[in-house]
Amino acid sequence: MARVYGSGPAAVVAVSGVTCQVRAGDRIAIVGSSGSGKSTLLHLLAGLETPTAGKISWPGLPMRSGRPTGVGIVFQGPSLLPALDVTENVALPMILAGAEQEEATQRATEALAAVRLTEQARSVPEELSGGQSQRAAVARVLAAAPSLVLADEPTGQLDHDTARVVLDALLHTVDRLGVALVVSTHDPLVADRLAVQWEMHDGRLQDGARGESYAAQPTGDPR
Repeated sequence: MARVYGSGPAAVVAVSGVTCQVRAGDRIAIVGSSGSGKSTLLHLLAGLETPTAGKISWPGLPMRSGRPTGVGIVFQGPSLLPALDVTENVALPMILAGAEQEEATQRATEALAAVRLTEQARSVPEELSGGQSQRAAVARVLAAAPSLVLADEPTGQLDHDTARVVLDALLHTVDRLGVALVVSTHDPLVADRLAVQWEMHDGRLQDGARGESYAAQPTGDPR
């Protein structure tokens, strides 16, 4: 599988020659330097990007309009809508997916309690610290009860102590759900807390990043 941006001499090869699989319950860290392709691979696994060569499939997940559902994503940067309070932000994806307002709010409230944000439930995003914002993003994933959780540098903009709190909340969330977790990170302290590490270099996974499949099966010739 490959992902190339642009064409000709200006083409940028973000991911090339990748074959990997994710199983139910996996705890995987995608590690590598900045620009190594970690985030692009994560976006391919999420269905947010389409391979320019090869293919990707999700045999363990339901599909809608050619994309997988049941995938929760925690982004590196701010992802909360500033006009909504924290509870509304957590409930919104469920409402958009067809849940009733009362049910979505209840699930959002329970998820916020699980990441220790009950006191901030009616705060707006600008009133939150960076760590609280990331925990709210984790709560949004927890409330939706996905089958696969993907996190793109979830602690990349946080100090060490705050990063530990956010990572604790993320790991607690996936343990509670019993689902697979894939995290892209450049932080060895984050990577060391996950059972498997996939190392990327110049868009390629190094030897050893293999396994049986559950949630995503990227395959194919990159050329």
